[in-house]
Amino acid sequence: MTIWAVANQKGGVGKTTTVVSLAGLLAKTGQPTLVLDMDPHGSLTTYFGHDPDTLDTSIYTLFQKMDESPNAAIFNSLIKTSCDNLYLLPASTAMATLDRQLGAQGGKGLVIKKTLEILGDRFPNIIIDCPPMLGVLMINALAACDQLLIPVQTEFLALKGLERMLHTLTMINHARQQGLPYLIIPTMFDRRTNASTQSLRMLRDKYDANVWESVIPVDTHFRDASKAGIPLPILNENSRGSIAYANLSDYLNHPDFDASKLAHV
Repeated sequence: MTIWAVANQKGGVGKTTTVVSLAGLLAKTGQPTLVLDMDPHGSLTTYFGHDPDTLDTSIYTLFQKMDESPNAAIFNSLIKTSCDNLYLLPASTAMATLDRQLGAQGGKGLVIKKTLEILGDRFPNIIIDCPPMLGVLMINALAACDQLLIPVQTEFLALKGLERMLHTLTMINHARQQGLPYLIIPTMFDRRTNASTQSLRMLRDKYDANVWESVIPVDTHFRDASKAGIPLPILNENSRGSIAYANLSDYLNHPDFDASKLAHV
């Protein structure tokens, strides 16, 4: 079982697109794949046609019921998407209240880790869509994952979000007592603009060892896929965006890829 968390402390950089695209590619190969929507905004949940405001069971339920009947809470919350082999643990807007509800209550930083241990035999691939703010939800995601993927839009403001994310990762690593391997994924790259090319150069100059060697380009087909509620690699495997994510998936899943060799903060 491999667990990826996809996170950045800036919105609009391609987190949900990365989760959906990688999950779609894995599901296409016939591998059961699970995606978790840890963001109270529920973009991933909405992508697959569900309303975070009206769901009866969700990741919020796991935090409420984990001590009572964890198996029932988990399996009641699982949703099969319209794509073969692709399942969702959805978000609800009530998740936004968890930090206030839980306060300093012990043990709640490992709810998702324990959940995924129960689901591990069923899903060899698990991808977590993280919220853009530090709190109990992001702490749970980073405590549970094996590798962190950080999509970074190739523009200057997004580089500031990356700095905040790496600062958060430093704090999380102290709690984990071990470094979490991370890979920076340049997204929304438009080679026609100076802003994109200069931002990409800055990323590579500053974080060379942890920046993926390629990029995810701007592609209007991502909007079409979102409207259809289907991962772009399933809807249109020949689009530029699909090909880029296929290359990323091949890189992450190559037998010679060793995440432990990535630098840690």
